[in-house]
Amino acid sequence: MESLKEMSAPSMPARESSADPLGSAPGFQPYIPDKATIPELTLPALTLGTLLGIVFGASSLYLFLKVGMTVSASIPIAVLSTTIFRALSKAFGSRRATILENNIVQTAGSAGESIAFGVGATMPALMILGYDMEWSRVMLVSVLGGLLGILMMIPLRRPFIVKQHGTLVYPEGTACAKILEAGEQGGASARMVFTGFGLAFVFKVLMDALKLWNNAPSKLIEGINGYKNAVISGEADPALLGVGYIIGTRTACVMVAGGILSALVLTPAISFFGQGLKEAIPPGTIPIDQMGPGDVFKSYVRYIGAGAVATAGIISLIRALPLIFSSVVGGLRDLGSRGEGADGSGRTQRDLPFAVVLLGCLALVAAIASSHLIPTNLAGRIAGACMILLFGFLFVTVSSRLTGEIGSSSNPISGMTIATLLMTCLIFVILGWVGPEYRVTALSIAAIVCIASSNGGTTSQDLKTGYLIGATPRSQQIAIVVGAVTSALIIGGTLLWLNSVYSIETSKAEYLPKVAALESELTGQTETHDGQEYRVARVAIPRDGVLPGRYLVDNSLKFVVLDDPGIGGRVNERDDGTKVDKFNPPQPALFAVIIDGIMTGKLPWALVLLGAGIAIVMYLAGVSALAFAVGVYLPLATTVPIFIGGMIRALVERRHRMTAEESDSSPAVLMASGLIAGGSLAGILLATLEAPIGFIQSAKKGLDMTDKVGPLLKSLPAGWQDIIPSVVAFGLVSLTLLAVGMGGGRGESSKAAIDLPESRPDV
Repeated sequence: MESLKEMSAPSMPARESSADPLGSAPGFQPYIPDKATIPELTLPALTLGTLLGIVFGASSLYLFLKVGMTVSASIPIAVLSTTIFRALSKAFGSRRATILENNIVQTAGSAGESIAFGVGATMPALMILGYDMEWSRVMLVSVLGGLLGILMMIPLRRPFIVKQHGTLVYPEGTACAKILEAGEQGGASARMVFTGFGLAFVFKVLMDALKLWNNAPSKLIEGINGYKNAVISGEADPALLGVGYIIGTRTACVMVAGGILSALVLTPAISFFGQGLKEAIPPGTIPIDQMGPGDVFKSYVRYIGAGAVATAGIISLIRALPLIFSSVVGGLRDLGSRGEGADGSGRTQRDLPFAVVLLGCLALVAAIASSHLIPTNLAGRIAGACMILLFGFLFVTVSSRLTGEIGSSSNPISGMTIATLLMTCLIFVILGWVGPEYRVTALSIAAIVCIASSNGGTTSQDLKTGYLIGATPRSQQIAIVVGAVTSALIIGGTLLWLNSVYSIETSKAEYLPKVAALESELTGQTETHDGQEYRVARVAIPRDGVLPGRYLVDNSLKFVVLDDPGIGGRVNERDDGTKVDKFNPPQPALFAVIIDGIMTGKLPWALVLLGAGIAIVMYLAGVSALAFAVGVYLPLATTVPIFIGGMIRALVERRHRMTAEESDSSPAVLMASGLIAGGSLAGILLATLEAPIGFIQSAKKGLDMTDKVGPLLKSLPAGWQDIIPSVVAFGLVSLTLLAVGMGGGRGESSKAAIDLPESRPDV
């Protein structure tokens, strides 16, 4: 989709050579010559890369579930690798790691972020559609998608990376090569990364574990006749502050503008026109007159936001069609003329054998066709596997070439996923495959293609980095396979864990259908709740008064309990009054809307089309329709800290009058990266406190200092006692980031010429 922020493409001066070494681009000589033999694919490098990949992959998943976007991990990992190996060398008197070992670390570590994006964007849609998010399905999709993207990128390395060197820039890969070279020469300190990490981690512990201040203060606007349910809110999250700084002022402003439309225009407007109505208006389940701000948002505004996101994605995809077409044609042409040297004997030209690619792809197709991943008959499984292979090759080719031309920040991964989903659903409808199992099949196909195309783009950037510094492609390909598999397992487990601890079982009548369950909706399973045994019903096809989801019903088929998921759920309070912050990224809801709209036709199209109109208006006005649409979908509380981060960057750039490259190389950018990692990992660890286990809940109560802090807040003005402490605490973190930016300028990290990639744009 269209970029959240225009990417400046850093260039790297070519090293002149009189020869054309082993089929490389004419006149190019890598940093490490082809004939040089130095340590590269070593156990320490692979281990550190895998560990950092797990850390950044898990934090990327948490960040994606919060705001629907991720931040590229390659450059922070490269900086950390250089610093960690340097520190270990000094501590133990061992040799320093080579530049090629540091490259292996960032290669293995970078896979986690791209897999986190694909898994987080697709798998939660299962629960929105009314199905279980099974462990085996999540793991299979994660691993198969990651491996498919890598395998299909291997034969494209030579035509894209080598033969078109100088034409396809690969901005992030080129920037990462600069980092590694600077580290070889003594630059690229990771001090700011660690500082941001520690600051964000401690902040989250004090806020979410000790409860010293409110994590999302809000203020209801009152006293205006007819202006109801308008709330100004902001989340005190240092990770979101870091996101705002990295994506920049323009995008941050557009996103918060969408949030303002959602919270201060759409929600009050729906509340105003719904006054006096005594009947519920679908998809709402209670009258609008009885709804609070959150109810209006979840029942109506979220569908408007999903329609806006879908339309913005389609607009972006249409705009990219010329590039996509040329990418496919050029990729097939170049692939057909790989020529001699593709498997040449020179170290810098050694790929994994093409036979490995073919056998690997066939093995993946066989695994898909023989597994429960596609829950249909044998013909359907084989057809689904072939569609995955076809769409996977198409969009990995497109992703790789587009990444080279416009960078990962403008790579339309969500647009490609939408296209895959649309084509798959339309094919199924034509064939008459419209049963519930085919909805899962369509989503599984799109999920694997999404992860494959995302990881294919990341692999391209890694191989470009390796090409510039003189790495061995085969070693990099092995490293990213190891990194992809290990990261996929951890990311899948993290997704299931976060969903589990934030799930809510509620017996409140407002969330339960008034009609009886159907026999066809029973799963045959039973479950005990509050000492009573109930039958499990799963509603996959929405019907009047019954929303998709997992329910417990009694013997008379009366709905008794709703098991609301932690991701994409609609209940934010347990029956005992405990508040729970659910994850609601826009992409899963978007993909569920597409599947429901095409395969069942049961969708609140009026709300979706309202969102489509908003996206079209923004596009015609010259505003980033995608960033605005995401702002409409996300709560205002989420976009406000992103906006503050963007404004801090504006002040820093104004103070130092830096170019785009100088701004991206400032210490504040590294600190922002640390804020994201520290805040996200703290959020994952603190989620443990939500587990319904006796000793964990006792520990949670023991850490809670609300009773001790409460008396101290009574001196504050009424109505502001939950707001002022949060504003002060978050303000201190914001001022720290501002001080680093103002004082750093073209500081130490600038020696590394760090061009930190922005967030993925298709959020």
